Amino acid sequence: MFLKTMEPRFSETDAMGHINNNSYSVWFEVAREPIFRFFSPDLDLKNSNLIMAHISCDFYSEVFYGKEILIKTAIEKIGRSSVNITHALYQNNKLCTTGKAVLIHYDYNEKKSIEIDESIKCLLQEHICEKEWNKYI
Repeated sequence: MFLKTMEPRFSETDAMGHINNNSYSVWFEVAREPIFRFFSPDLDLKNSNLIMAHISCDFYSEVFYGKEILIKTAIEKIGRSSVNITHALYQNNKLCTTGKAVLIHYDYNEKKSIEIDESIKCLLQEHICEKEWNKYI
């Protein structure tokens, strides 16, 4: 599991006084950076080999500016060319939002998915979670 703490920015608030729902996908992307590095250690965009296939969020409680958040990120499933990722976001030790993402190992020149190398699968496997992970964290 990966842990990432962040401070919500004032610009991420909305007219209702809480964090705008659009901010969560950006935060979850930041939390996925260690996973991106398994595929491209230097994060060189010219050599990018991942493409997003799915992203979703479920909201349980408001998140507010001025209070640190904690994002827990884990691998839910490793496929032939895909990896399913799950996120849980906390503020004040309370689960506020969960998220899911599916990344595809992708050859942009050939425009097709490619198998994930065994060495990368081994790195991902170290961060695999229980299937119902979000219910227990």
